[in-house]
Amino acid sequence: METLPTIWFVILAVMWLGYLFLEGFDLGVGMLLRGFAKNERERRLLINTIGPVWDGNEVWLITAGAATFAAFPMWYASLFSALYLPLTLALLALIFRAVAIEYRGKAVGRRWTEFWTWAMWGGSLLAAFCVGAMLALTSTGLPLNDNGDNIGGPFAWVTAEAFIGGLGVVGFSLLHGLLYLGLKTDGEVRHRARRWAVRGGPVMLLPIVVWVLIVQLSNDKPWGWILIIGAAASTVIGWLLARQGRELGAFLAQAVFLVLGVASIFSNLYPNVLPSTVSPEFSLTVSNASSSDYTLGVMLIVAVIFLPLVILYQLWAYSVHGFRLTVEHIPPAHEVPVAIRSHHEPVGARDSGGGHRDARDRPESAAGE
Repeated sequence: METLPTIWFVILAVMWLGYLFLEGFDLGVGMLLRGFAKNERERRLLINTIGPVWDGNEVWLITAGAATFAAFPMWYASLFSALYLPLTLALLALIFRAVAIEYRGKAVGRRWTEFWTWAMWGGSLLAAFCVGAMLALTSTGLPLNDNGDNIGGPFAWVTAEAFIGGLGVVGFSLLHGLLYLGLKTDGEVRHRARRWAVRGGPVMLLPIVVWVLIVQLSNDKPWGWILIIGAAASTVIGWLLARQGRELGAFLAQAVFLVLGVASIFSNLYPNVLPSTVSPEFSLTVSNASSSDYTLGVMLIVAVIFLPLVILYQLWAYSVHGFRLTVEHIPPAHEVPVAIRSHHEPVGARDSGGGHRDARDRPESAAGE
């Protein structure tokens, strides 16, 4: 066994796990702006639940991509060169989504807010779908030749597995977002989120379950079935906890489902990092796709030092913003001239949805069950 390449394969799995867990709920909240939120005040409430954390969550995607490039350059080159179109769409979606969060509250007007609401909804949906499609393809394979080059053309990524993977991340993100809203809000929005999660949860998770089963049946490694059974059990437990109104327990059960599902996919994939659908001999593995041991060793030292610091910082950030929000905490949107705002902004805090709120409006209750 190649020790350092295997360690970095595990680290990359953890990074993708971190991205799906953290970015998953704020992508889900973005998709819930349409259909779930009933009015403008509720939409602003939803945006404020992710306002302090969404940009930090996206760091995991950048880190996972950069670590793949450095640790497994052949994997990075083969995967990304074959997926130019979905990768470009994902980046554009994330850009539109980020701009929507920042710009939506910069003016008051129906056309303005509607445009950026749709931009955030569409960006969240498209980003989740494209990331899911790309992850599904790296776990099920692409038509690679003996040099690791894609020989299937620019649309080789258009497969049933990619579609299922895209729907899997979209469905997971929607349920994850609903469970997160159950932790971060109170009142009608909290109760509606719980009802939606209970009624639609099994359907939302169905595509990602199909994806996990496809990978398992393609590789049929015994420990994969153990992980799948554990994931199924956590899903049932989470659904029962959600029915009982125990939002924290349901959210943690969803986290266990994700951990076991990702572990099943990556453990079945190992030692491959990108299977070839042309011939198993052309598959990229942890051995033939990795950097030198020296490079991996230096990277490992950096990761051991800084990765725990990043995790601790994010835990601290979530603890600081752990209180619940209600629509009563969202003031009516109003427009303030820039010249006046620049002089008086310190007395209050501008919320992410376009209004101003005084520091005294901050709720004191902490999120929990």
